[in-house]
Amino acid sequence: MNKRFLILWLFLIVSMPLAVAAGTTTSFDAGWRFLRGTAENADKPEFDDSKWRRVDLPHDWSIEGPFDAKNPTGGAGGYLPSGVAWYRKHFRLTKFGNMNRVYVEFDGVMGISDVWINGVHLGQRPSGYVSFVDDLTEHINWSGDNVIAVRADTSAQPASRWYTGAGIYRHVRIKQTRDVHFRTWGTFVSTPQVSEKEATVKISAEVVNDSRKTRSVTFGAIIPNTAEPVPGTTNPVSLGPGETKTVEYTVTIRKPVLWDVAKGDMYEARVFLLEGKTPLDIESVRFGVREFHFDADTGFWLNGKNFKVKGVCLHADGSAFGAAVPLSVWERRLRELRKLGANAIRTAHNPPAPEFLDLADRMGFLVMDELFDQWTVAKNPYDYHLYFREWSRRDVTDTVRRDRNHPSIILWSAGNEIHDTPQPEIAIPILKGLVETFHAADPTRPVTQGLFRPNVSKDYDNGLADLLDVIGQNYREKEILAAHKQKPTRKIIGTENTHELNQWLAVRDNPEYAGHFVWSGIDYLGESAGWPTVAYNSGLLYKTGTWRPLAYQRQSWWTTAPMVYAARRISKTPKLPTDPGYNPTEERRPTVLFSDWTPANLDKHEENVEVYSNCDEVELFLNGKSLGRKPKPADDAPRNWKVDFEPGTLRAVGYNAGREAANYELKTAGKPSKLLVTVDRNALAEDWDDVATVTVAVTDDNGTLVPNAADLVTFKTEGAGALAAVDSFDNNSHEPYQATARRAFGGMCFAYLKANAKKGRIKLTATAPGLKAGSATIEVAPKKDEAAAPNIIVDLPVRAGRVRAKRA
Repeated sequence: MNKRFLILWLFLIVSMPLAVAAGTTTSFDAGWRFLRGTAENADKPEFDDSKWRRVDLPHDWSIEGPFDAKNPTGGAGGYLPSGVAWYRKHFRLTKFGNMNRVYVEFDGVMGISDVWINGVHLGQRPSGYVSFVDDLTEHINWSGDNVIAVRADTSAQPASRWYTGAGIYRHVRIKQTRDVHFRTWGTFVSTPQVSEKEATVKISAEVVNDSRKTRSVTFGAIIPNTAEPVPGTTNPVSLGPGETKTVEYTVTIRKPVLWDVAKGDMYEARVFLLEGKTPLDIESVRFGVREFHFDADTGFWLNGKNFKVKGVCLHADGSAFGAAVPLSVWERRLRELRKLGANAIRTAHNPPAPEFLDLADRMGFLVMDELFDQWTVAKNPYDYHLYFREWSRRDVTDTVRRDRNHPSIILWSAGNEIHDTPQPEIAIPILKGLVETFHAADPTRPVTQGLFRPNVSKDYDNGLADLLDVIGQNYREKEILAAHKQKPTRKIIGTENTHELNQWLAVRDNPEYAGHFVWSGIDYLGESAGWPTVAYNSGLLYKTGTWRPLAYQRQSWWTTAPMVYAARRISKTPKLPTDPGYNPTEERRPTVLFSDWTPANLDKHEENVEVYSNCDEVELFLNGKSLGRKPKPADDAPRNWKVDFEPGTLRAVGYNAGREAANYELKTAGKPSKLLVTVDRNALAEDWDDVATVTVAVTDDNGTLVPNAADLVTFKTEGAGALAAVDSFDNNSHEPYQATARRAFGGMCFAYLKANAKKGRIKLTATAPGLKAGSATIEVAPKKDEAAAPNIIVDLPVRAGRVRAKRA
């Protein structure tokens, strides 16, 4: 091939949009019709859906409620509804050049999904968490209307131990290609050798020939840069009709910028196919350059640094948004988790949305990407155990292929607390097969599992645990440490642990213990012990993304920047409404820690003040009077004072080397007087994933939060946006999320705004009877260039490498 032509053409593909060069991938989210319920013949193109509700995707219909103790999902599903729902979309397609192959990509449909195109059934998928692709090519009408229909069925209940959502709750895309093209999820970029001087980048791609004749194609790859934009290409590769081959390319990056924790620097590889001088397909893959490994003696290493994995387990719901969570909601939540010291996420217990992993890459979080809460033994009558033997290996393969280019992922998990393990004759062959399947799709990462009571099922003795590359165990930290002592070559991590101090000390004080993931990072819908509770209160953050008092203790363990925090600890004894001192708000709070100096009893009494700090010393003051200093305990335990209550100001001061390093104040609140409104951002774009979080606090005249306030707050919006949802951190509330009012809980409630115009302003006003209203204004403006959002490195020298081809 003419070198001048190749360089010129590659200059064009680096500088122009991919869809212009070859292939198109477009959003398919807008303009669907939706029906909750069954509909005969809704799969047929001629079916009349004109009276159906119009929705854009992602869409979780279950979160609209209502909450009802009789809903078949039960407490596990947050008492929210389930059932059958239909989605239909009418569309026309334009054929771009020779791009005559068409695919639809679903990131997730909950639960059992069936898809039809123009009346032809394309298939069914039982897992609502696994992405899938359907080929529409043979059934597309290029000259007229097309109808795609999706049936999403969650009617068989109970089917989960937590809230799952319902419907097409993740993004959908349409992809058009030529007959010779890259296979979906077939391109894999890895970094087998990494140093400060250079990194070896291996690019592997699967090429498909869907034409009826043998084709000769050239494969190449380039990492765009300004210094040395010279591609590498193969000699022509011959593909017979219907044949798929894998081609590989190796390139070296000099002085690479490494992807790291809290430093999400990414590169972009562009792979391309040519037939002669004709471009056939181009694909852009973002990747990070980093080296990590687990060591049996010293735990986890990333880029030559040894540190603890400080992880949190997260379920997939976003409270008021259900399972269809705008990305900015997750970004705000992860920002708060980072502040308290978290550096890792376990996607409990299922693969997340692809854009969640993009966010983890960009923010520099480590990820354990997990599949399966059950294998063949059920935890609920209608859960995945019904489909495991038929679908599990395909679901693993599709998920790993989809996710393996994300540098954030450091572990694959084959399951959580699997109940097959007491039967090793069943469990061992299953796990062996799963590990092989993970490794076949991605040989670069280790596989773990959240073992369930392994000493009972003898997992450490019968060989099951040692099938794992890194042994994970839920809770019982002494058992996993003993298992390491029994066999010191074992690499170990805590896959699920409590917030208790002893479980952190087991990690902190044992170098072989790579880290742990606490349960949980954020409160989540479902897993209720009974009505009226609809959400589980195990989070460091409330479901609104705000800090629970216990989060500050974790911050004192996991961060080094000086901090101090004080709360009231109460030995909680449930009270009846007829009991003296009964306060309904305090009785409903899911904690015995109170972040205020406003107890229900304002008379003189004794309070137990608990202080969390990483400072050398802490001194406590009440109304300016010192109550004494206390040194930092060697075991990171909290520091407590018995304090005779009096209204006023409680102040904790942290000292390092005798100097004040941090302070924290609590003040006694007066009567509710006004609403204080704050918003988490200055600007908002008209984009489904862009949401502004508005916090409303009921305060006294001095701006002090009134913690027992339960006023009903009404919201009104004006301008270029609207309310998307309202919420509070009350896990017993049955108020609808799609509303214009919300009752304060703990003195606070929340509203979420979305833009509905390209430019302008949104004004939100919050009112409540007897209180001074509050308001906030936010600008609406177009998003900045999306290419600038990830930290894409494009200006480093690249050295061309070697290429080889092989059959798939």
